[in-house]
Amino acid sequence: MLVTNHPRRPLEVKLTISVKTYDIDFAGIVSNIVYIRWLEDLRLKCLDEYLPLDKLIEQGYVPILSGTEIEYKRAIKLADKVEGRLWLSSMGRLKLTAQAEILSNDQLAAVAIQKGAFVNLQNGRPVPIPQELQQKYLEYQQVS
Repeated sequence: MLVTNHPRRPLEVKLTISVKTYDIDFAGIVSNIVYIRWLEDLRLKCLDEYLPLDKLIEQGYVPILSGTEIEYKRAIKLADKVEGRLWLSSMGRLKLTAQAEILSNDQLAAVAIQKGAFVNLQNGRPVPIPQELQQKYLEYQQVS
């Protein structure tokens, strides 16, 4: 399945991923758990671009994951050219959903959905999605 650019991907980030020798399992393909690390790298890139983590920590809250679903479409090998893409597909007052794709040689290799929220660092309780991120998401929705 060849992947093309999609216009409706709020706050999308892209990341070139380098497959490392330690990412490979005994069958010579990228281990399933590595994809989870790549999703983390994509979420951190999204935060870097739209709401830096250090700024969040200063304000007393951090993002958390409440769930991850991933579907593997094709194997990735050591020499493959890999790119990850992540965007926010929905956002409510307290929860958000990110979707992601991992491409290998421009072919869809995996798709993922992650659900998350933000919590107060002091008590671990949920807090509303930071206003700055809500605003950027809404601005994207109005422009598209």
